[in-house]
Amino acid sequence: MKKCRWLIAVLSIVGLVATTNIQTVNAEKYTGQAIWPSEFIDNIYIKKVKSDGYIKYQQARFIRRSEDNKFLYCLQPFVEIDNNYVYNLKKAITNYKVNKKIVEKLECSGMGCKADENDNYSCQMACPFNAIAFDTLNNTTFINNDICIDCGLCVDACKDGRILDKIEFLPVMDLIKNNETVIAAVAPAIMGQFGDDVTMDQLRAAFIKIGFTDMIEVAFAADMLTIKEAVEFNKHVKGPDDLMITSCCCPMWVGMLKKVYKELIPNLSPSVSPMIAAGRVIKELNKDAKVVFVGPCIAKKAEAKEKDVAGAIDFVLTFEELNNIFESLEIHPRDLKGIPSIEYTSKGGRLYARTGGVSIAVSEAVEELYPDKIKNFKSRKAEGVKECKAVLNEALAGKANASFIEGMGCIGGCVGGPKILVPPEEGKKAVDNFAYDASIKVAVHSKVLDDVLDKLGITSLKDFEDPKKINILERKF
Repeated sequence: MKKCRWLIAVLSIVGLVATTNIQTVNAEKYTGQAIWPSEFIDNIYIKKVKSDGYIKYQQARFIRRSEDNKFLYCLQPFVEIDNNYVYNLKKAITNYKVNKKIVEKLECSGMGCKADENDNYSCQMACPFNAIAFDTLNNTTFINNDICIDCGLCVDACKDGRILDKIEFLPVMDLIKNNETVIAAVAPAIMGQFGDDVTMDQLRAAFIKIGFTDMIEVAFAADMLTIKEAVEFNKHVKGPDDLMITSCCCPMWVGMLKKVYKELIPNLSPSVSPMIAAGRVIKELNKDAKVVFVGPCIAKKAEAKEKDVAGAIDFVLTFEELNNIFESLEIHPRDLKGIPSIEYTSKGGRLYARTGGVSIAVSEAVEELYPDKIKNFKSRKAEGVKECKAVLNEALAGKANASFIEGMGCIGGCVGGPKILVPPEEGKKAVDNFAYDASIKVAVHSKVLDDVLDKLGITSLKDFEDPKKINILERKF
């Protein structure tokens, strides 16, 4: 069967920016096993004409390769495509709507997946919220959407590729094509993902080459939240028996607290994640800006759509999706000259990418701002669902033996996310090197940060205690 790579859509869109005379699309031959059916694409149809003159239209779909679960853009083989292809593609890009659910499951019947000795399947064991159950009638697992938080752990756990995460590629390219200001906000974990010799300046150049207006480090927003949580620690933790739980920066960690450990919510910082903070701040300073977050986490796609923070981030791309775009457009970051910027993020903000980074950042800020309180700062860090649950259970029982608790749903933190491109240990090394090379060691030492906070009306530590002034950095749990 002859099929097209899904990223041909990228090439088509980029071509449309320069010309409107494109009438054909080149296809690659794919001889492997495809996973399908998959997601339908609105407003793109294939015209099939039989020998007897009968005309049939079929809706185009994304499909996936079984060997690596990567997308293929399928237009069906050996059929006539009507002359309105370019028009239909434009229309599809414009009208594309991302479904509310990020993670969806195909039927498993007949697949080779086997249960363990306890009759649990790999997707069930991966789910931290027991949101996947088995339907004995249809002989397949299914996702309980009332419990599921779209963390995406089941996507990687399913080796048969029957659990899919939604891509947000089409609307992102539409933003790039039609808006004057589209900012890529990159997670700190991006360092090392595209080569250990690729600099942040080269990544910035690569994003601009795609068509983004600019790229910023989300670590800058993490610096704001570091100061905020240091202020909260000073106010909340008065002695060795008091407890504060950071909300940064993992959606799974926050999801556990909201759904399973509600009794601990009074101890949870009301801070938004660095991703949401970055989007809100960018849009506060530039009302016309659109923000695309780029990171290793599927759960971030769902977080961006949560009611109380929706609107801060327009779309989310994973590192894997970004790499596909780079490959399709033949953009090689290590070959680019790089577009430098002034140093504006601290060591602490960059360390948010890995387990223990938030604790380091906040503790150093507490020591700087409230030196008499550092004696009360005793942190616990947890990584992976099992360890996170264990620490939270101890906290419920009053046995956490800590005044500050940080949790990351993935082992290693964000550098161990489901859509990373390099092993977690390599990602951590790259992040650490980049962080400790920063000229700004603690967030409170950043002149750029001071200037931005001033524009937001936050000019003192006292302002960080004013709910109205820090509303941009908060949410309600």
